[in-house]
Amino acid sequence: MTVFDDLLTSRSPLAISLWVATWAGLAALIIGTAIAWVLVKTRFKGKWLLEGFVLLALVVPPTVLGYYLLVALGQQGLGQIIERTLGFRFVFAWPGAVVAATVAALPLVVVTVRVGLAEVSREIEDTAQVDGCNRWQTFWRISLPIAARSVIAGSLLGFLRALGEFGATLMVAGNIPGRTQTLSMAIYDAVQANDLSRANGLVLLMSVIALSVLSIVIVLNQRIAAGR
Repeated sequence: MTVFDDLLTSRSPLAISLWVATWAGLAALIIGTAIAWVLVKTRFKGKWLLEGFVLLALVVPPTVLGYYLLVALGQQGLGQIIERTLGFRFVFAWPGAVVAATVAALPLVVVTVRVGLAEVSREIEDTAQVDGCNRWQTFWRISLPIAARSVIAGSLLGFLRALGEFGATLMVAGNIPGRTQTLSMAIYDAVQANDLSRANGLVLLMSVIALSVLSIVIVLNQRIAAGR
């Protein structure tokens, strides 16, 4: 059996990582774009508090972030209510991994998308609203297409951050092979077991994925800069 043989199954660390990162990246994109729009296009007291809360995930240790989520989603928090009403749980399950990865990826999405939305001229948006578009139509038809490259770059960065998430996910979802064990956790386990051949293979795989996606982000950023 080679290092990559067990990565071809539906419950392999690679499959779980891609599954979690896809859902987390999508959630972070939707929530992050909404927050970025609020930060750029609206004025209200306490905006700094919202921005600070979002960026908190960038500065606190992942274990601290994971502890916050564990308390919030555990049986003493919202997790108990959600499990009773919806029938699924977050702690030690893949939905918990998705939530942890989403929170970790959110700041990167907000920061990246915010730059693109800030480039959209207020005059263009005002003209669209004068022509009869409401705020949602203006965002969907005007702002989003103009900021599309930033949105795509943000979504890719969010996906990568979710793919590599370790600390917060470990706290919330655990490291259960076949259920919540992602590539990052599989690498950790391989090193702990002194299985360096497996660790090297998994690290190489993760690096190839990361560099491939980052290449796309760099090209998009260059085109954004050239279009200014």
